[in-house]
Parts: sequence; structure tokens; C-alpha cells
Amino acid sequence: MINQGHYQLFGTATGVAAIGWKGAGIASFRLPAPTAPETERAILRHLPGARRAEPPAGIAAVINAAIRYFEGERVEFFEAPVELGEPPPFFARVYAHVRGLGWGQTTTYGAVARALDAGPEHARAVGQAMATNPAPLIIPCHRVMAAGGGIGGFSAPGGALSKARMLELEGVPVAPVQQGFDF
Repeated sequence: MINQGHYQLFGTATGVAAIGWKGAGIASFRLPAPTAPETERAILRHLPGARRAEPPAGIAAVINAAIRYFEGERVEFFEAPVELGEPPPFFARVYAHVRGLGWGQTTTYGAVARALDAGPEHARAVGQAMATNPAPLIIPCHRVMAAGGGIGGFSAPGGALSKARMLELEGVPVAPVQQGFDF
């Protein structure tokens, strides 16, 4: 039988998060959502067939670091082991580059493309990589902004508002995020 991976839910100051792993590497991370069932559904969409289990020491250390992060402690995930399978080659390059962004450091989709010698016309592809990022926070896609300082999109629970809160937690000033229209 193929190892579909394992996962664990854990509470943070902002909700219930989840981490999924295969072997010793993080295969998926779900940012905090309001409820455990919502978070569990999200992690299982990314790791179908995974079983809930007690994490090995290395994964437990990342859980502890994530809990501290959402409490506002300056935490970096540069050394967190990842096992992302085989993302498209350009996406893998984007993920590797973005993993190098530290606490409070932001960039733009176009700047990431240029840093990868892909040219700013590939900014949309960088955005697609960020939208399908299997391990947000570990691969800090919240630190990648739209041109002109706009917050850009965010597919995690809470959308752009969650991205803004994470940036504010890191001391990055952000413009108010429009919540949508109330008809």
C-alpha cells in the first residue's frame, strides 16, 4: 500500500491549523481556520487518504514553531523539511526562492519572476505557484505582494484579510483590505 501520508491538527492563537507529512518532510500545511472540521477537510483535500497520527519530532518542532508564530513570535521556517512531490519545475523554483524570504520581508510577483530570470511577464505564473502553494507559512507566500504595494490574492481561509493579518503580525504595514460587498 502506498503511503498517503499523515497529518495532525493543532490550535493556534488564530484558529485550528494542520500539517501533513510524508516521511520526515512537510507535504502540506493548512493555515488556521475557525473550526477543526474545516481545517481537517482542507488538509485531506491536499493529502487524500492521509491518516491522522502523532507527528515525529521534526514535524512536532515545526508545529511548535507555527504556534509561536501565530502568537507573534519572530519564527523562521528556512530549515523546515519539505516533501512537495514533483511540482512543475517553474513552481519548484518559485517555492525555493520564496522560502528564502524572512520575517517581515516582502517582494512582488514580478520581482520573483525577475529573480528567477523569467522576466516580469511571468508574474502571473508566480501568482499561480503561490495560489497552489501546498505549504503556506513554510513557503511564505503571504510575503509576495502585487505590484504597487497591493496585497494581492490569498487562497487560505480568510483570503486577503488573513494575508494582511500575517503581514501585520510581522510588522509590515498594509493598506486596508476590502472585505467585499454586502448586498
